[in-house]
Amino acid sequence: MEKIGYILLLIVVVCWLIAMLVGMIAAFPFGIIGLVAIVGVGLLFAKVVKDRLSSKEDDHYSKNVEK
Repeated sequence: MEKIGYILLLIVVVCWLIAMLVGMIAAFPFGIIGLVAIVGVGLLFAKVVKDRLSSKEDDHYSKNVEK
């Protein structure tokens, strides 16, 4: 059930992002500002995920430190 919920939310997010990108392209000169902002946030998010996945120290603490 939980995985189905996550899949549905993922579908909604993808549809929302596509609709937002299409709307920004339709509002051409001013929509470019929004596109640049979305790309910037996406790049920062990708960096955070990459740093978290490659951090062995975080993995050690999450597995061995009592909560």
